[in-house]
Amino acid sequence: MRSVKALGYRPNAAARALATQRTHQIGLITTASPLYGPTAGLFSLEQAAWKAGYSLTLSTIRSSSEAELADAISYLLGRGVEGILVSGAMGVLHMSRSALAGLPVVSTSPLSDDAPSHVVVDTDQVGGAAAAVRHLFDLGHRRIAHIAGPLEWYAAAQRRDGWLLGMSEVGLKPGPVVEGDWSARSGYEAGKSLVSGNVTAVFVANDHMAMGAIRAFTEGGLNVPADVSIVGFDDVPEAEFQMVPLTTVRQDFAAAAERSVRELIQLVEGSTSEDSIVRLPTELVVRDSSQTPRPDISG
Repeated sequence: MRSVKALGYRPNAAARALATQRTHQIGLITTASPLYGPTAGLFSLEQAAWKAGYSLTLSTIRSSSEAELADAISYLLGRGVEGILVSGAMGVLHMSRSALAGLPVVSTSPLSDDAPSHVVVDTDQVGGAAAAVRHLFDLGHRRIAHIAGPLEWYAAAQRRDGWLLGMSEVGLKPGPVVEGDWSARSGYEAGKSLVSGNVTAVFVANDHMAMGAIRAFTEGGLNVPADVSIVGFDDVPEAEFQMVPLTTVRQDFAAAAERSVRELIQLVEGSTSEDSIVRLPTELVVRDSSQTPRPDISG
């Protein structure tokens, strides 16, 4: 080891791959996006792969079209990856078996065609959204609106469905739904449209849109949370440090990444997964943006 250190020796990955017929490379396909979720997921996946003794080769896409996915898979195949992770893609994935060339896949959203080695690992988006609704209902809210993410995204549709499920479970009619694009600006615009909407609470599909909505309600003369309660989703680092600390549904990106990598390595090494779909739990983090509504507005 002293000689290795003195000579500055580094193992040659290409030579090792030739000798073992293993590259220990994982391919990652993800959306080219500055959004918090995809970015946090990318960092967590890289760390999880490194801890497991694998390196990550990245290919970004702008949409989840079959053509873009096929190009990304081809790029990764050319670099000798042994399996593919798909994270932060917009909707259901259209990936043909021929394009995959038999590689195992772990993704955060389902495939349109069943692949023989495919596992979905995702946060329980539906359950987390339903928990947010139950929290607001238990506080006394009966008119609960929803600011959705772009509904072509699988995560946004799942959170919208969770809101609908939660409203059904507590016996409430769904309030208005306004669709945003995940950005704080779109949350602000959506919030402005709800200022006069006779709602006492809003479940928002991510924290950044929730922050924008809080500003819109404040500018519209409503106090958060005295006049309207807000619950977000993600628990971004700045959520706790807003002027009104944000109640939100926390998802554990590190735990999801570690489980995704573990499932993929099992498939790469010839094992079968116990589950084709893995849903990881969320945690409701209660802060100041949600409270019991005033008696004069709670009906």
